[in-house]
Amino acid sequence: MSAHRRKTTTRRRPPSRRRRLVRTLLVTTCALAVMAGGGAWYLYRDLAAGIGSSKALEGAEKSKFGDTNILLIGLDSRRDQNGEELPQEVLDQLHAGSSDIGGYNANTLILLHVPGGGSRAKAFSVPRDDFVDIPGHGKDKIKKAYGLAKARKEEQLAAAGVKDSRELEREGREAGRAAQIATVRAFLGVPVDHFAELNLAGFYHLADALGGVPVCLNKAVKDRYSGADFPAGPQTLDGRQSLAFVRQRHGLDGGDLDRTKRQQAFLAGATKKLNSAGTFTDPVKLVKLIDAAKQDVVTDRGWDLLAFVKQAKNLSGGRVQFTTLPVERFGRNLGEDINVVDDMKIKRLIAEQIGPKASASPGAPGSAGSAGSAAGAREASPPPASSPSPSTPKDGGGIPCVD
Repeated sequence: MSAHRRKTTTRRRPPSRRRRLVRTLLVTTCALAVMAGGGAWYLYRDLAAGIGSSKALEGAEKSKFGDTNILLIGLDSRRDQNGEELPQEVLDQLHAGSSDIGGYNANTLILLHVPGGGSRAKAFSVPRDDFVDIPGHGKDKIKKAYGLAKARKEEQLAAAGVKDSRELEREGREAGRAAQIATVRAFLGVPVDHFAELNLAGFYHLADALGGVPVCLNKAVKDRYSGADFPAGPQTLDGRQSLAFVRQRHGLDGGDLDRTKRQQAFLAGATKKLNSAGTFTDPVKLVKLIDAAKQDVVTDRGWDLLAFVKQAKNLSGGRVQFTTLPVERFGRNLGEDINVVDDMKIKRLIAEQIGPKASASPGAPGSAGSAGSAAGAREASPPPASSPSPSTPKDGGGIPCVD
């Protein structure tokens, strides 16, 4: 047999123990990476499939230059997404009364502007009683746009023979969302790219999913209407306390206008907690957050919500400037208290803050004077703040303190 033949038939030496160990570790690491990636993808698909989605923004104008405007809508509703009453034990925890209270008013309206260039984000709170033009309805409180359109749509469907309660609720809410977004868009003069809607239970479940939300108060408060009972200083609120915190208006010097600052503080605290709690590296916390979102949150179809939430670290640590839009004076309309606002002043303020001025005629209806006369409004005591009201500079461990 030739040397060449002998060389080709020689058996290879078995790999050393060290080489086998290294290879096993590499294979195991790759397998774990694939499993982790697959788990994250499964969780993402679970969120995308389970969270409520809406067509209310289909065909709407979009922001330019990579900017994003997000409308946060908080409904004063004691019902779930199917229109069913929340369980009594949940209502008891919420300290929010029966399911017949509140209806479908949008008591929280915050426009979050995220610049495409990565500069500081800005959030604008719209007071719920601002007296504005509601497309297809006329002038009324901005919070009513949702409920008015919902009721009108359900009446139309019922007249056409639709009897299924869930279909009526679903289609009614879609009409409500579209109307609320259109009203805010017309009032502020800017596009709305995305929106997120949650009901009262959403504040409760979100806070619990995050393990509590940090806030800071300048002084102690106690209010039997909302259930708010908090000492002064920095503190972490559970779900029940968080809902009381964002709902309180009695006992506050500015009433509803101070409540908007509470909502801003809650949003800032939730964002801070989201980034500090290791939510995206802790599967248990991530699943809990996803479950909370599936219960209470509705967003526009096609919005990559999880990707946006992961960018929330850019919105924390003081990188969001909060402003409450100005009110000219208080008035009355059909026996209800209203905020008389200067529509053109609001549009100019928003345009100066976040982009090109919206096209609008200086003589267009909607000035403070026309709002007051059209409503039959009578001037009341001046509001605590007649100009844009940023959050107080006092600080409680990275969280702005509020009254």
